[in-house]
Amino acid sequence: MPTALDSQAAEQGGVVSLTQLRRLGVTRGHLRAQVEARRWQRVHSQVIQLTTGLLSREGTWWAAVLEGGPRAHLDGASALLAGGLTGFSTEVVRVSVPPDSRSRRAAGVDIRRTRLWSPDVVVGRGVPRTRPEVAAVRAALWAVSDRQAVLLPTMAVQQGLTTAERVGVALLGVRRDRRRALLHDCVLDLLHGVRSLGEGELARECRRRGLPEPSRQVVRRGPRGRWYLDVCWEPWDVVVEVDGIHHTWASVVVGDALRQNALTLDSHLVLRLPLLGLRVAPDDFFAQIREALVTRGCPLPHNV
Repeated sequence: MPTALDSQAAEQGGVVSLTQLRRLGVTRGHLRAQVEARRWQRVHSQVIQLTTGLLSREGTWWAAVLEGGPRAHLDGASALLAGGLTGFSTEVVRVSVPPDSRSRRAAGVDIRRTRLWSPDVVVGRGVPRTRPEVAAVRAALWAVSDRQAVLLPTMAVQQGLTTAERVGVALLGVRRDRRRALLHDCVLDLLHGVRSLGEGELARECRRRGLPEPSRQVVRRGPRGRWYLDVCWEPWDVVVEVDGIHHTWASVVVGDALRQNALTLDSHLVLRLPLLGLRVAPDDFFAQIREALVTRGCPLPHNV
């Protein structure tokens, strides 16, 4: 029959803290005997695993939180992963604790004392972690690159962990940060309110890079009615479709594919430019646009 200790460990991915062991009546002598007999093993300075096998992902998250102390919780990308985010991984588990907490270090764990700590943003069930919308914003602020900063909140919304509206509200709490403007644009994209913004950015970039300015919202007629092309260099039949977040949805992707195929059959050269790409990899995409224009006979100087 499972004991209270077994039940505690089962709820926490197989790990318990030293404080919990003492609370459940486990003496130091019993703990030492179990570790020496290799029935239990120490994970961090304050965490014990009640088996000797490899820790599960859940156990790793719980061990990080328990090591941080009673008010610790997963934050940033680690909180998103514990909340169900897929397609992303981190080597270090990020844990936030209040500013007055004891400073602790553990292998594979980044325990940070932060003024951002608040019990109001912590999910109450499962491993303690920041709510997805707040975690997405913080993950973006702490990301290793602008590309990753845009990717993380986008993935969180795409995978249904949170909504663009909630991410936007969480972003309002960021007063100063070098990525604030980048994240503001990202949220606008997630809210589907940036079609004109994206096309405007593209036109400005064309002028700055010495490329001919394209026509915008060009109308074409197809078998299913009128189509609006985002941007088009009509003399050379080069089309660029600026893709916002909604272009990845099942209800849109079929229509987009049919439109692109029809344009290709009509001898247009169609390039796709994700709005996120316009922000994090503009040089790569504009190199392709330039190549497309030159291939179609646009008289661009070599130094453009």
